[in-house]
Amino acid sequence: MKIIRTVSELKSALAEARSHGTVGLVPTMGALHDGHLSLVAKARAANDTVVVSVFVNPTQFNNPADLATYPRTEEADCRLLEGAGADIAFIPTVDEMYPQEDTRVFDLGPVADVMEGPMRPGHFNGVAQVVSKLFDFTRPTRAYFGEKDFQQIAVIRRMVELQGGYDGLEIVSCPIKRHSDGLAMSSRNVRLSSEQREVAPCISLTLKASVNMARERSLEETRRWVTDTIDRFPFMKVEYYEIVDGLTMQPVKNWEDTEYCVGCITAYCGEVRLIDNITYFNHTTSDAK
Repeated sequence: MKIIRTVSELKSALAEARSHGTVGLVPTMGALHDGHLSLVAKARAANDTVVVSVFVNPTQFNNPADLATYPRTEEADCRLLEGAGADIAFIPTVDEMYPQEDTRVFDLGPVADVMEGPMRPGHFNGVAQVVSKLFDFTRPTRAYFGEKDFQQIAVIRRMVELQGGYDGLEIVSCPIKRHSDGLAMSSRNVRLSSEQREVAPCISLTLKASVNMARERSLEETRRWVTDTIDRFPFMKVEYYEIVDGLTMQPVKNWEDTEYCVGCITAYCGEVRLIDNITYFNHTTSDAK
């Protein structure tokens, strides 16, 4: 595996790679775990060259403390990526990614106006900034994103529509990777105390239980039950739980309002902000989860 730290070297390496076949890109912020490696595995299986970016992007953090405490484990990340079969680890500095301030403001529309949008002002614009740069630098055939960040995938698809110039680019969404107790894998999980780590799986367990409940209760009753149930656990506080159309990200009031219904949650376990989601039904594809 080659470690590349400059944009010019990356472009040069990929110009040659593209002449021999497809390029798969896995954007990450490092502190890698099995969830990230599952994306790398999917990229490895479908592409001739696999690039993984490792970059903690400052423009998507609206909380300076969150940026400061975000785990950085470059040496361990590189060992994992080499073992997973990545060809290139792109690990730039902030100055390399942003030689000048990025003042672009993306008109991301309704998909960015709900849930994480108002809770983290500027976050999705920062995501659009860094991902568009990575797409420009790598010109991938496919780019891989985990469905834990469900709303983010919709935002990236919108950014691709806005930018243009990415003809043929396939955005590949990949299922959430979970620990054996159901907790969605996240780089932030390492910040949980041992007591908090025991409690945190209540998020996924409650979401899973709500699927059966939804067969007999209204959408609003189900939404309230999820929030109230999780809030009763020690350390836990739900920031929001919205049941939305899985394509538009807009909240729905009744199960009949959409063919693709997804519950998206953000909850604090102590000081650690955790996100998860669950699909209630998906009649838009043949592989409903």
